[in-house]
Amino acid sequence: MSQGVKTILVILGALTALALGMVLWGVGQYNKVVSLDEQVKSQWAQVENQLKRRFDLIPNLVATTKGYAKHEKEIFEDIANARTKYFKADSVEGKVAAANGFERALSRLLMLQEQYPNLKANESFLKLQDSLEGTENRIAVERKRYNDAVRRLNTYRRTVVGRFIAALAGVEAAKYFETPESEQQVPKVKF
Repeated sequence: MSQGVKTILVILGALTALALGMVLWGVGQYNKVVSLDEQVKSQWAQVENQLKRRFDLIPNLVATTKGYAKHEKEIFEDIANARTKYFKADSVEGKVAAANGFERALSRLLMLQEQYPNLKANESFLKLQDSLEGTENRIAVERKRYNDAVRRLNTYRRTVVGRFIAALAGVEAAKYFETPESEQQVPKVKF
């Protein structure tokens, strides 16, 4: 074999190795964006699990409260409507909006205990309220985890390589689970 043929074989071998390396790197990047997308979906499922737990607890809390606050019909209707909107929502954005509406109605329901001292002392109400508070804490943790997964995916999508690979994989930017402006206000405390 002549020196020229050896040189060409070495160059072809180097180019083949380089091309193979680039293909493997691209596959790794593709797998990364798919994995980030699946993390977002998985974390959203966890948020939904906790929201469903909350929605399952509420009918019991409402039933316990109804006996004490029969004329507070609007609060109970708002809770029922928000619950219905959540289960009818077909997108993350719709479910977030319904969950936020539900939180507003729920806070009004919990305020009833201040108006009805017997309700405040009712053992089943207190147990349900404790369960609900635990669920609210779980929801807060899962919302944070979901938003962390969204941040990782969206950050990757904003990189030069990430934008190309995400488009290739059909992965869109994810939406954060944000608190509406109306709930970001500091509550007023009156004595």
